[in-house]
Amino acid sequence: MRPIPDEAPVTSTVRPSSIWASLLNVGVLFAELAAATEDVRALSGRKDKVARLAAALASLDEGERAAGAGYLAGAPRQRVLGVGWASLKELPPPASVASLSVAEVDTAFDALAELSGPGSQGARRAALTALLARATESEQSYLRALIIGDLRQGALAAVVGDAIARAAEVPVALVRRALMLRGDLGAVAEAALGVGAEALQAFRLEVGRPIAPMLASTAPDLDAALEKTGAAAVEWKLDGARIQVHRSGDDVGIFSRTLDDVTARLPEVVAAARALPGDAFVLDGEAIALRDDGTPYPFQVTGSRFASRSGHTVVLTPMFFDLLHLDGVDLLDRPGSERAAALSALVPSEWRVPRGGPEMLEAALAQGHEGVVVKGLDAPYEAGRRGAAWVKVKPIHTLDLVVLGVEWGSGRRRGWLSNLHLGARGPDGGFVMLGKTFKGLTDALLEWQTQKLLSLETHRSGHVVFVRPELVVEIAFDGVQTSPRYPGGVALRFARVVRYRDDKPAAEADTIETVLGLRPR
Repeated sequence: MRPIPDEAPVTSTVRPSSIWASLLNVGVLFAELAAATEDVRALSGRKDKVARLAAALASLDEGERAAGAGYLAGAPRQRVLGVGWASLKELPPPASVASLSVAEVDTAFDALAELSGPGSQGARRAALTALLARATESEQSYLRALIIGDLRQGALAAVVGDAIARAAEVPVALVRRALMLRGDLGAVAEAALGVGAEALQAFRLEVGRPIAPMLASTAPDLDAALEKTGAAAVEWKLDGARIQVHRSGDDVGIFSRTLDDVTARLPEVVAAARALPGDAFVLDGEAIALRDDGTPYPFQVTGSRFASRSGHTVVLTPMFFDLLHLDGVDLLDRPGSERAAALSALVPSEWRVPRGGPEMLEAALAQGHEGVVVKGLDAPYEAGRRGAAWVKVKPIHTLDLVVLGVEWGSGRRRGWLSNLHLGARGPDGGFVMLGKTFKGLTDALLEWQTQKLLSLETHRSGHVVFVRPELVVEIAFDGVQTSPRYPGGVALRFARVVRYRDDKPAAEADTIETVLGLRPR
């Protein structure tokens, strides 16, 4: 085992359970990660969180590092376990002594993820009960949070990434770049803690393996955007579905914003990729449903077609705006202007997002698009980052917020969950409530919303149903105003629902910092 870093805070202690685990040679007890998570939840500073996480990571055995790093970040290695909240409402009596190892939990999660077909529901219930029966009370609480994705200890993947660097005694920048290129926290933890810097330096962009997309921040107008970016080009902002297209020879892979493989759903995009002259490339762009005159259909049309696996009649057009790799050469670190020139040489104009100067805003709006994205000419491609290099400008302010709770409706909306409690991401990994809205909801949306939010319910208080913070909704509003009523000190004026963002996880919702930046100057 790697020694615990000298600078670990006093909350890091050697518990009797870890001594028994060493004597029995069963690896690190799962209880140790549960205890570390509780310690991290109690700490307020990022530096202290990183130190405590580093101590936990350093204690993991070789075969436990991938799973353990994921648990500390609240993300099991197996993305889908097939277990819902209802299965965890009633737990078996907890064990009195900790005995589960990290490796045993990982094996149990593997088994849960692989169950499918007739009889799988009963088998899954039995396997889950057997796992929980071996867990102590604190371990049961930790397992439940991991399974439903509701850890809430303020240690997102970026914080755990910094802790990996500290535990492995390697530069933070190396870990962050490896995470960008691999997108797998467990694999990066294995490389850093097992081999070190040399293994991290070996990570490269691989054609066929998606990376987290670069994201845009928000500005109220072009002038404010240009203040952030400096010298920049202006591109149309399309209301489509984000796609990352990988081609190697005749093999094409298409990945969604959340890095899911959607190749089989988009044969027209596959055909377009194969028609391009390059042999190996990675493109970033949008798939969008366009009318014959080039104007976009409402996003619901694009979204429905994007999610469809068969029987579709709507054609999606690929519109690319970045080139990350071309014929053996990575372009991630090249300036934006250089990547744009390479894109123009590879992709014909009908499949490229229009790009130019400030006049592009008026042109985009005239064509029915949302607005523009202002992109710094010298900026590299920062996968998974939302910084000042790309800034979106939309005349109608919108934010992607997380639903924290919802109130039962009255009058004609009786029986439906109607009034949404909206939150932005806070600096500690939690969410800051900004207000409520019931505007913009059609009857069809109310019906869907009620079913969906009830499936995410955690508890109730009076007429309010509180839910797991997973559902992202795009909210339009007229401005931000000071309000002592809400924790962030601000509220949205005339907020209304535009659409739900099934393509975006809560970790990519807008931050309270972004909201505060939109207040009148």
